[in-house]
Amino acid sequence: MGSVMVKLPQVFKILGAQSAEGLSFQAVLLELLALTGTIAYSIAHHFPFSAWGEALFLTLQTVTIGFLIQYFGGCTGRGVTFLAVYSSALALLLSPLPPSALITLLQAFNLPAIIVSRLIQATTNYRNGHTGQLSAVTILLLFAGSLARIFTSVQETGDLLVALTYMVSSICNGVIAAQLIYYWHVPAQGKKQR
Repeated sequence: MGSVMVKLPQVFKILGAQSAEGLSFQAVLLELLALTGTIAYSIAHHFPFSAWGEALFLTLQTVTIGFLIQYFGGCTGRGVTFLAVYSSALALLLSPLPPSALITLLQAFNLPAIIVSRLIQATTNYRNGHTGQLSAVTILLLFAGSLARIFTSVQETGDLLVALTYMVSSICNGVIAAQLIYYWHVPAQGKKQR
């Protein structure tokens, strides 16, 4: 149930600040790739909705964040194009057209996509010397949720690739959570001294 709203604090923080400073669009794209792979793989393998439904809700929220990054970056047209391209790609992947090997490859690509997306965000945080508009609530919920999903994915699917994905995700989310704590009192503007 938490995944239905886990990224809403991030969306609200961006909207409230009218800024997506410190958020990496490239990291969002890689996260969407991983989430999309999870959805397509789970549907193709007839996993119960409880095993992959959170990825659907996370996808909707992550797409919203991606659009907001573009919008508040002054690139509304690019944001609209992003929405159209992603929606089309998702529809294609969920159709009967893609071969099952492609869907399995997408799921296997989750590991590098998660690692690289979190490394991009961690590098952005380090270079900025702050976490910008990252939401503490969202980051901590993602960390806790990925830890919990290690166990539930094993029980619900028995698929070790899915469980391994959540293990790696937990480690990567833990790095971002640690940065959030480290940079907690650092304002988003002008502090490169750390």
